[in-house]
Amino acid sequence: MQNTMTISFNALGENEAFSRVAVASFAAKLNPTVDDLAELKTAVSEAVTNAIIHGYDSNPAGIVYISATIEDGEIDVIVRDEGRGIGNIEEAKEPLFTTKPEMERAGMGFTIMEHFTDLLEVESSTSSGTVVRFKKRLAGKRVNCV
Repeated sequence: MQNTMTISFNALGENEAFSRVAVASFAAKLNPTVDDLAELKTAVSEAVTNAIIHGYDSNPAGIVYISATIEDGEIDVIVRDEGRGIGNIEEAKEPLFTTKPEMERAGMGFTIMEHFTDLLEVESSTSSGTVVRFKKRLAGKRVNCV
């Protein structure tokens, strides 16, 4: 059975923690491992932080949207903003690339999201914002015992 949730909130840094907990709570029904849950929360944190800092330039009037769907042991998360968008997605996905060096940003957000999820897709337009979608299998994983 499919289950879906949607939340939205102002682009305030303090709401990043809220987003992590909300998605993790929604995913809890899949009984994920501690490591899988930590990876999911980190991916959400990176996507939301990018929306707040890069999409909206930390303007709290911006709105970050998250939707998540659980089906067949997998969570599909979409983080969307209506901010300034990404001019070159491939460049933005390069490790250590950042448009905010003055803020000491590491430039590892997309790299971390790719590492911690099973699928990562990024769509962006400089006129309508960015959509980050990732999927992660949380149930039905095989555990090898020795």
